[in-house]
Amino acid sequence: MLEKVKELISEVESAVAKTDQEVENFRLKFVGRNNVINDLFDEFKSVPSEQKRELGPALNKLKNQAQEKLKELSNALNSQSSSVSDVDVTLPGTFGKEGSVHPISQTKSRIIEIFERQGFNVEDGPEIDNDWNNFTALNFPENHPAREMQDTYFVEKNPDILLRTHTSNVQIRLMNKKKPPIRSIMPGRVYRNEAISARAHCFFHQVEGLVVGENISFKDLKNTLYHFSKEMFGKETKIRLRPSYFPFTEPSAEIDISCFICGGSGCKICKQTGWVEIAGSGMVDPNVLENCGIDSTKYSGFAFGMGIERITMLKYQIDDLRLFSENDIRFLKQF
Repeated sequence: MLEKVKELISEVESAVAKTDQEVENFRLKFVGRNNVINDLFDEFKSVPSEQKRELGPALNKLKNQAQEKLKELSNALNSQSSSVSDVDVTLPGTFGKEGSVHPISQTKSRIIEIFERQGFNVEDGPEIDNDWNNFTALNFPENHPAREMQDTYFVEKNPDILLRTHTSNVQIRLMNKKKPPIRSIMPGRVYRNEAISARAHCFFHQVEGLVVGENISFKDLKNTLYHFSKEMFGKETKIRLRPSYFPFTEPSAEIDISCFICGGSGCKICKQTGWVEIAGSGMVDPNVLENCGIDSTKYSGFAFGMGIERITMLKYQIDDLRLFSENDIRFLKQF
């Protein structure tokens, strides 16, 4: 047995490894769980006592040398790998895939750009607000049926606090802290308690606009949205205004544009009418101005609001609102 140990010591001392597999083979034979050294230790138990004094130190020496040799072989191979590269530096590089700006963000930026060129400032406000800023100051009296137009998320422990249903709360905050003239837009996320479907979601994005000053007329509103429509959808775009109702504006109107897909001849986008709705608008109700401390006998104003998802869906002919929030790379990489 002693001769066998000496042979293994000699084998360990002379071992070399040029590949990872050769290092692994050495490890399995001398250091692994079922290695030859462990077998020798098992045999050592039955060796006569007079032989153990010489055989014991030899076995320990073999075990220690095997462990040290494994480290030596591994380090040598790693050093060789780091100094010699198999990469052909003359080949073209491999580049990772680049991301893209989300279509909602693209549309939002474009809308802001158009209105900024018309002299509008960009204002922001909280997504969690109180009932006054979101409803009451906007001419939604308590228990008024108009409140049912928007299903609202209220904070359970405080029914006066809610997730805003429109960015009009920013208009109220702006008029309370700044006196006319005012010319601003308010982009942001809003929330409504609606069932999620291809045409509705519990959160979406809006851009609202507010202009308050002396001698502001409905013609100013029409010209502003006319210019926006042509910039956003093309020079051939026409607009029309349909009478509507909003608690915070009087008179109020829905804004339609001529279908830029079919040119007004009728298609599935415009439901064969030749027109598509893009926004709601109207002259600011005098009650809203008075609620914010603005003299309605001296100042007038107009407001409008549009859904960013709605504009994006029209512009890119997208038929499912849910695609914007699912993070499907197959959809997003198109933009």
